[in-house]
Amino acid sequence: MIQKRWIRGAVLSGVLVLPILTSGCGLFSQETSQSIDPPQIEVKDGTEGAETGQAVVGEENQMTVYLEDRNGYLAPISIPTVLGANEQAGQKALEMMVENGAYASLLPEDFRAVIPQGTQIKSYKIDKEQKLATVEFSEPFKDYNVQDERTIVEAITWTLTAMTGIEGVEIWYEGAKLPEMPVDGYPLDETLTRAVGINIEAAEGVNYAQSTPVTLYFSAQTLNDEQYYVPVTRLVERSSSPAQAALEQLISGPLNKKELTSVILPDVQVKNIVQEGDVVTVDLQDEAYQEGQKLPTEMLQALVLSVTENTGASTVQIKLNGEANVVDEANQSYSEPVGRPHHVNAIKS
Repeated sequence: MIQKRWIRGAVLSGVLVLPILTSGCGLFSQETSQSIDPPQIEVKDGTEGAETGQAVVGEENQMTVYLEDRNGYLAPISIPTVLGANEQAGQKALEMMVENGAYASLLPEDFRAVIPQGTQIKSYKIDKEQKLATVEFSEPFKDYNVQDERTIVEAITWTLTAMTGIEGVEIWYEGAKLPEMPVDGYPLDETLTRAVGINIEAAEGVNYAQSTPVTLYFSAQTLNDEQYYVPVTRLVERSSSPAQAALEQLISGPLNKKELTSVILPDVQVKNIVQEGDVVTVDLQDEAYQEGQKLPTEMLQALVLSVTENTGASTVQIKLNGEANVVDEANQSYSEPVGRPHHVNAIKS
């Protein structure tokens, strides 16, 4: 069933296969390194490792929701909010994702909410044992354009599964579980997980039925020159090591080079990847690197995001030319395993 969803998703999304063109030398994309503001992101050490999207009652929190940018890509956006005593984080996140809804003024200028205007969340429940979130939407939920159907499914799924304790999502509508989306029939008969992918694309010449999905994090820029990360699920030739395939594709760069920017140039090689328990060790090789050189923060953060997304591990140990004494331009040390960032893309509204 999952494979059928990939094939269906690729067709519905109108995947445009573009040649992969790269040039330059060294670890980092010169185009991205010249950006005015780096993506706003908080890196925690390996003992933390919590997912994004958490909220504490009565305090201002960064609520992570998936919004569509001006180029049609979904991206996680962290929005400051206060959770009321009777509010659930997941339900409030969904309310923030309703087009022209009560929280529209909090959304950054270049991003739009994708849940149809006027939709209300009639109920929101979490089954802690099954790690399942069940959300019931009101009648306006069916009023959307056909091209937005998969985007809506992805935004809901990725927003809720970013929260600790939620791995799956069920969508209900007016008192009943939906077997499929109401406009173009995207299948909902199985629990929605991150396996649905996000911003799906296919590498050149890939057979959808014999592919491996890998999710990569590239860089994009708002009209106000603020950087942010965009996750892209790319279908590649079948691989026994999704982590290896993901890093190779991350180095290859985005297919859409007009709107997305690579964070690593192709001179870098993946020497080795080893997963032991909840830690993935990534050893990169780059002949141009000089010992003691500080590495671009964007590169290391995108690498951690991509590796954790494709392995399920909570921490990543980064080595360069066999050495672990890696430090970024913000003086953040990567000599020990680092966890997945808590807050991604805190863009000004």
